[in-house]
Amino acid sequence: AEVWIIYGDGSLGFSMSEFDTFRRFNAPVIALVGNDACWSQIAREQIPVFGKDTACGLEYTMYHEVVEGFGGTKGILLDGSNAHNIEDVLQEARRIYREEKKSVLINAMIEQSDFRKGSISI
Repeated sequence: AEVWIIYGDGSLGFSMSEFDTFRRFNAPVIALVGNDACWSQIAREQIPVFGKDTACGLEYTMYHEVVEGFGGTKGILLDGSNAHNIEDVLQEARRIYREEKKSVLINAMIEQSDFRKGSISI
């Protein structure tokens, strides 16, 4: 069975070192990060209360490159240059996981949106 982890860029920033754990324990995963360069969940609460977001704006981090530094992990960038081939990107991630027995991180560059506006964060 495949093991998938879905991250936001904020949560990946806090737990990225687990890719070293995955390698050391030979427990590969396929991870997908929605990278909108913002702690959107926090900003969504701060803006109505304080009128601005405080320190929630991030940079578009090259997480697909960072995780490769732990060894045993393949990073794949998914952005405007290859988003039309998303099925190929997913199949490549699954192939690496299955055949090479390596973890894979797909760094999906996404735009910020307010699709969760009004929801409660807990």
